[in-house]
Amino acid sequence: MIQIRSLSKSFGMKPVLNNIDLSIEPGEFVALLGANGSGKTTLLRIVATLSRPNSGEVQVGRLSLPTHAYAVRQLVGVVSHQPLLYGELTAEENLRFYARMYGLGAAEARITTVLAQVNLEQRQHDLVRTFSRGMQQLLAIARATLHQPKVLLFDEPHTGLDQDAAKMLDDVLRSVAAVGRTVLMTTHDLARGLELSDRVAILSRGKIAFEAHSSTLTPTTFTDKYYEIIHA
Repeated sequence: MIQIRSLSKSFGMKPVLNNIDLSIEPGEFVALLGANGSGKTTLLRIVATLSRPNSGEVQVGRLSLPTHAYAVRQLVGVVSHQPLLYGELTAEENLRFYARMYGLGAAEARITTVLAQVNLEQRQHDLVRTFSRGMQQLLAIARATLHQPKVLLFDEPHTGLDQDAAKMLDDVLRSVAAVGRTVLMTTHDLARGLELSDRVAILSRGKIAFEAHSSTLTPTTFTDKYYEIIHA
């Protein structure tokens, strides 16, 4: 579903991604980990069509970027640090706005469905500015899944959440993965990344330094490997 070959990206004279290869199968959940500044967000932004690489190839659903960026946006939902919601609109109004952007038919039924999936149906008429950080992040997932994308990109989605909100978000991520969507998630949380994903990858110094199926690792061995790589 996602094919990245020989991808490089620099900002001015500073290289951020260096000749990266990464392949993600349809329905696979991959957790991408790495220290601050390792290039995780940059990589995600390129796949999301929000940034262009200096060189290399990126395909999403066999569509090449940047040539087919518009079509790729229809396949992708993005959740980042910022929920991209309007505080002076209600939850329902936010989703209706995004439904129009995606040209969705039968939008009301779809809005009802995604609000129920993130347990926010009782708050649909409340202004988003009254929501907690955790509730806003759940609504951001409803926004990102509204058009039923085949690929979901999560950039540190647990940032700023308390324990209860993080657990609720985990449950939603599991349910999203369970219906066969392809997921790429960046995170600093080693244990959470290992638990939620099918496969983990560590990005270090602009390269994929390690990949493994999550089922083959224990939290201890993965933590040891992670710190060995980032401190090498």
